[in-house]
Amino acid sequence: MRHLDEYRDPVAIRTVLDRIGEAMTKPATLMEVCGGQTHAILKFGLDQLLPQGLRLLHGPGCPVCVTPLEQIDRALAIVGEPDVIFCSFGDMLRVPGSSGDLLLAKARGADVRIVYSPIDAVRIARQEPERRVVFFAVGFETTAPANAMAALAASREGLGNFSMLVSHVLVPPALDALLGAAGCEIDGLLAPGHVCVVTGQRDYEVVSARYHVPIVITGFEPLDLLRGVLAAVLQLERGAAVVENEYARVAGRDGNLGAMRVVREVFEVCDRKWRGLGEIPASGYGLAPRYAHLDAERVFGLRDLRVEEPDDCPSGLVLQGRLLPPKCPHFGRRCTPEHPLGAPMVSAEGACAAYFHYGSASDSDDGSPPPKDARDRTERQEAGV
Repeated sequence: MRHLDEYRDPVAIRTVLDRIGEAMTKPATLMEVCGGQTHAILKFGLDQLLPQGLRLLHGPGCPVCVTPLEQIDRALAIVGEPDVIFCSFGDMLRVPGSSGDLLLAKARGADVRIVYSPIDAVRIARQEPERRVVFFAVGFETTAPANAMAALAASREGLGNFSMLVSHVLVPPALDALLGAAGCEIDGLLAPGHVCVVTGQRDYEVVSARYHVPIVITGFEPLDLLRGVLAAVLQLERGAAVVENEYARVAGRDGNLGAMRVVREVFEVCDRKWRGLGEIPASGYGLAPRYAHLDAERVFGLRDLRVEEPDDCPSGLVLQGRLLPPKCPHFGRRCTPEHPLGAPMVSAEGACAAYFHYGSASDSDDGSPPPKDARDRTERQEAGV
């Protein structure tokens, strides 16, 4: 249990909380970028333990949540083809498109299969040469190396029946867009440790310097997150703005050079549309020209498909940290995990799902009760807080 129990140690957690309180002399607003961090913060009740004047916003760090509606519609168009096997990670199946979701398509007879690795999809293409196999390649930089390896394997084997619907997005350009937006209230950022394991921190150093904002790389356990908060607060108190790595046991400054070589072989940086954020220049990966034959958008003639986001779901504001999920008029009413209006309610890293499942005493500043189905945060007892 090393690297688990020690990062939930109640004495260490109390010590860091005390240091945060002692260090703060002025209000601060921090944004944790990753949805996994958001879930940990609410699961362990860390938001309720921080001193007054320290506010946490939840960022766009959930690749499922930021996948635009039109990409889901492309997936639905593909699964409607009679000879297609559509492979995806399970968290994409409940994301609403314009006319249902992949799970509904599966229930209606489409061959939609959950896989646990993109190589599984390559194996299926090898075993089913008469069928067209499509893998839904969604994710941040974290999943890009594995998806690149799948593309390399399919290309080297000459699997003409394999393609990928690519929806890769990159974190630093999104942070650039958030920090450069009018009315931005972000004083500091907690960067996603698992992404930095792959990419390193150099791109974050550019963002930090451009906006004079401290960025702290953290993990996902209570002590990881609180140490990140403390580091950010200390920087703000002394007027500093650099990138600090509080996840050094896993992430290094240069990242995984071998993994990034594979990514650069298969993918190239491209403009990418984000749900709620619109199109952000140079914020995604697309297949490089030499792998264009694996591009499902080309294979199925879907490159020109364009869809506007629905007006009844303010998920874009949630993903920008401008709206807390409980403040949404549909939260826990019209929008639940069973009947979601948007991706943040169904994704395993979505902010709306986190609030729905874990609740918060601070959710209802307007006096309204939290959703009746929210579970008690018994997990906090594991950390002794």
